[in-house]
Amino acid sequence: MKYTRFEKARIIGARALQISMGSPVLVDIADSITDPIDIAILEFDSGVIPMTVKRSS
Repeated sequence: MKYTRFEKARIIGARALQISMGSPVLVDIADSITDPIDIAILEFDSGVIPMTVKRSS
């Protein structure tokens, strides 16, 4: 599924909030990466974020 830039921003932002609140990280990351947004982007690019977008037609 191809996401618009707005959907992508919403998904990454929501996942970064979850990570910052203590949710487990779903990908292996280097110890130097600590920013929740960077981790969420890595998860998005890997395709492991457990979120879907419901579009109205």
